[in-house]
Amino acid sequence: MHENPSDFNTEANFPRFAEPIPNITVTIGRDALLACVVDNLKGYKVAWVRVDTQTILSIHHNVITQNPRISLTYNDHRSWYLHIREVEESDRGWYMCQVNTDPMRSRKGYLQVVVPPAIIESMTSNDMVVREGTNVTLNCKAKGFPEPYVMWRREDGDEMAIGGENVNVVDGEILHITKVSRLHMAAYLCVASNGVPPSISKRVQLRVQFPPMLSIPNQLEGAYVGQDVVLECHTEAYPASINYWTTERGDMIISDTSRTGDKFETMSRNTGYTKYMSLKIRNVGLADFGSYRCVAKNSLGETDGLIKLDEIPAPTTILTTESLYNNRSKGRKANKKHDPMMVGDYGVEEWKENGPSIRHPPGAFHNGAATTLTTAGPCIRTVTTYCCVLVLLQLLSAFASHHHYHRQQR
Repeated sequence: MHENPSDFNTEANFPRFAEPIPNITVTIGRDALLACVVDNLKGYKVAWVRVDTQTILSIHHNVITQNPRISLTYNDHRSWYLHIREVEESDRGWYMCQVNTDPMRSRKGYLQVVVPPAIIESMTSNDMVVREGTNVTLNCKAKGFPEPYVMWRREDGDEMAIGGENVNVVDGEILHITKVSRLHMAAYLCVASNGVPPSISKRVQLRVQFPPMLSIPNQLEGAYVGQDVVLECHTEAYPASINYWTTERGDMIISDTSRTGDKFETMSRNTGYTKYMSLKIRNVGLADFGSYRCVAKNSLGETDGLIKLDEIPAPTTILTTESLYNNRSKGRKANKKHDPMMVGDYGVEEWKENGPSIRHPPGAFHNGAATTLTTAGPCIRTVTTYCCVLVLLQLLSAFASHHHYHRQQR
């Protein structure tokens, strides 16, 4: 039997690709592996070619390119692997696996090289110091592949007042602030991302200069002799201000915090550009009443505020009814010239105590109400509900006595 030469030219006798060459994505700096699987290769040879430059990288078992990062491995005369170590952006492109048949047979795959974002320092803003009321522009430029998305936000997460609106994020490379104020003083983050980790950010500190401003919670304070009192003053400034207190005569008040019991104690607490200052005056005396001034100054200006300290009466000592009744009863003598009388359900008894006699119902002081009113004198000094009741009882008592006297006369 004779073989027909045309039988050798059938498709079954030619090499064929067992699978397509997959497109792969590799991050810059990592290794890439391209696989070409050929069945029925027989005596044909496999070559790897860089499509865009038409550069032959390997033929059969030999590496042709001079690129030291490229190598070749193979398995069972079927699988042919192209290795690219530490890929660079220049490696991005199409790669072809060829078999030297006639006509040539080939398959190709794409190597995508992605690059994480990076900030271009020369084109990005650094920390800035500006005057309040000026316009500010912050720039941020990033590179990477794919092209990075850039946004601005505050580091503390607070909203930004931009263009009359409060927003959390500003998209784009430029952050423009019109008429910057102290409220804009913060650290801002330029964040660049493109889906290739890691994202990257740059911190830009914006400082806004303004002269001191001052507010006083209470411009008029009151204290009684012997009391401790605290005066408060709140200031805002940048650069940070020098703060101090002065007396009415203009003398600076200096306190030694290492010693306890000093007449004056000055304290301050900083929160950003705000400073809370206080002056504590211990055991206030008559000479301490008057005006005190809090002062704040920095390189841009100076301001002050006045607080007036006035004397107020000391609080009255409050006695309980029971102790008052017991104390008042000591040394008293009942006036037997008048018989006890009844006003309503109360028996009214007359007492004398270094002055005009008064009448009050026995036991009335034991109803749990606290008072210092037992004579007309205290009633004049302190007006309370009980005082009014006491006077009313006196009037009722006098009226009842007078009415009883006239009835007897009749």
